[in-house]
Amino acid sequence: MPDPTVIITGASGNLGRALVSAFGARNANLVLVDRHLERLAATFGTEDSRRMHVAADLLNVAAVDEAVNGAAQRFGRVDVLCNIVGGFRMGAPVHETSDSDWNFLFDINVRTMMHTSRAVVPRMLQAGGGKIVNVGAFAAQRGVAGMGAYVASKSAVIRLTEAMAAELRDKNINVNCVLPTIIDTPENRKSMPKADPRKWVAPDDLANVIAFLASDAARAVHGAAIPVTGLT
Repeated sequence: MPDPTVIITGASGNLGRALVSAFGARNANLVLVDRHLERLAATFGTEDSRRMHVAADLLNVAAVDEAVNGAAQRFGRVDVLCNIVGGFRMGAPVHETSDSDWNFLFDINVRTMMHTSRAVVPRMLQAGGGKIVNVGAFAAQRGVAGMGAYVASKSAVIRLTEAMAAELRDKNINVNCVLPTIIDTPENRKSMPKADPRKWVAPDDLANVIAFLASDAARAVHGAAIPVTGLT
């Protein structure tokens, strides 16, 4: 079987870098997507025969289609899509949450995922199968005060994952998602200096769960929302 081709959105972020390492160890062809090529180059260096860098605004449907088409032309097919772009905001109660916050969270957490999936799924159908892994949030399993827009957007990720899995499982396409708690990143450590990061999720640990869901070992897993809550 040929080495898989994996698209990773938000590749220059902390989780993206961990996924590049995890899939690189599995001899995958990597299509790394970010809004800026300069960020990819600064993070990973120059492209090579197994790694393609793509600049795309995931809210721009034409740009997403161009990115996926370029990946397919370069490597012949798309086997795995990792939708890891996402964002977080909290603070205002639901009745005071601004339209800009609602739009920001649904754009970055939901619409980016839908745009990439719409571009990739037809190619997976044509190829006879594939794997899609989305990133939800552990907090999105219930309403949380001050986080209404965030948990609503991440809950939509879970429900859309389940719907896509039901629609595509007979087509040999697995769609699943992970539900991390706080990810242990330098940015989160800086913004929460009094918290205990030992209770957070290491990017490498989350990446390993995503890589499992993207592997043939998870071929019987459809529509799962897997909590990834750290070591303690």
